[in-house]
Amino acid sequence: MRPVADSGCHILHVDMDAFYASVEVRDRPDLAGRPVIVGGLSGRSVVLSATYQARAFGVRSAMPMSRARRLCPQATIIPPRHAAYGAVSREVMAIFRAVTPFVEPISLDEAFLDVSGAIRLLGSPATIGRRIRAQVAEQQQITCSVGIAENKFLAKLASVRCKPDGLLVIPAGTAVEFLRPLPVSALWGVGEKTRQTLARLGLRTVGDIAAAPLGVLERDLGKAAAAHLHALADGRDARPVESSVREKSVGAEQTFEVDISDAATVRRELLRLSRRTTRALRSGSLAARTITIKLRKSDFTTITRSRTLPAATSETQQIYATACALYAASGLSGQARLRLVGVRAVGLVPAATTATQLTLGERGAAWRDAESALDRISGRFGPDAVRPAALIETGEAGGNSADVGRRRHGQASQD
Repeated sequence: MRPVADSGCHILHVDMDAFYASVEVRDRPDLAGRPVIVGGLSGRSVVLSATYQARAFGVRSAMPMSRARRLCPQATIIPPRHAAYGAVSREVMAIFRAVTPFVEPISLDEAFLDVSGAIRLLGSPATIGRRIRAQVAEQQQITCSVGIAENKFLAKLASVRCKPDGLLVIPAGTAVEFLRPLPVSALWGVGEKTRQTLARLGLRTVGDIAAAPLGVLERDLGKAAAAHLHALADGRDARPVESSVREKSVGAEQTFEVDISDAATVRRELLRLSRRTTRALRSGSLAARTITIKLRKSDFTTITRSRTLPAATSETQQIYATACALYAASGLSGQARLRLVGVRAVGLVPAATTATQLTLGERGAAWRDAESALDRISGRFGPDAVRPAALIETGEAGGNSADVGRRRHGQASQD
């Protein structure tokens, strides 16, 4: 194998390829090589993930599902299984942490690694990158792409450029040459509005920004944004890999295909969202002190309500009861048509640091153990394999199962 010029390139960005869709194809081998889209089935759903066979037809993440189905009508549409993706993510992150303790997860499917301390034991950065790719493929039967560079910005750019199932090193000292021909949109922080501003200045490539006097950029973008883009265009990014970064909140939300005013239906949805939120908490060994609900009315007016609990929790019933109380106190219960509802857990702390004060009649650890068992079942068989009776649709218990995913869409998130 040709030696790779990776000296000084101690930052890796590892990104799973079409993560949600890849997990679904892994679990359903009959879908291998076919266009697959992961997302809700309602008219307001968006694409969460798509195989590269679907992307060839123009399907992209965050695209409205209605448009994706027009672009690729032959695609298999699969509702998301967030518990399954969380389980795979934990296994993948464990592979990373076996290489180095300096791992900064960015989302379920990507992370930065600083491997400077692992080189003596495991080999060069490129060797470590190949090792990670092989272990992910062997243990999880999915692929990932690895970018390797001197800093986080360049490593992320490298992983994007080598997708899918690739490895790319940007050798130290070659950043400017690599960046020069790229469009300005390759720089972090350049959205459509900034791109238009840069275009008015005649700046269309990264090389154009690098060559522009800083004062010209400051006049139209402001000092902070100008300094940020000028540094990136020159390949400079001083941010370290922050292995201590923790999620600030976890939650889930649902957009209804038809606006809802019935309070019982909203409470049922709050139960479903509370279950998804607590699964995410328990999967990260976290507990939350504050519960927030989001209510978006049919006119797109959005309100939030929050309540801080006496002690941090990850128990579904407690979070659900709090969410229902917040809904009742919002003044919208049964009074307004809702387009979207959400539940979010904030003020996260490690679950091991929490202590629960039980009152007479509470089930304590036995209830938490039961919920953990349900998490394991959901992770293997899907989120609706076992559910409270309140979440069983009318007629479903008799064997005529209604796919509730056909009426709504949503997505759990962490940030």
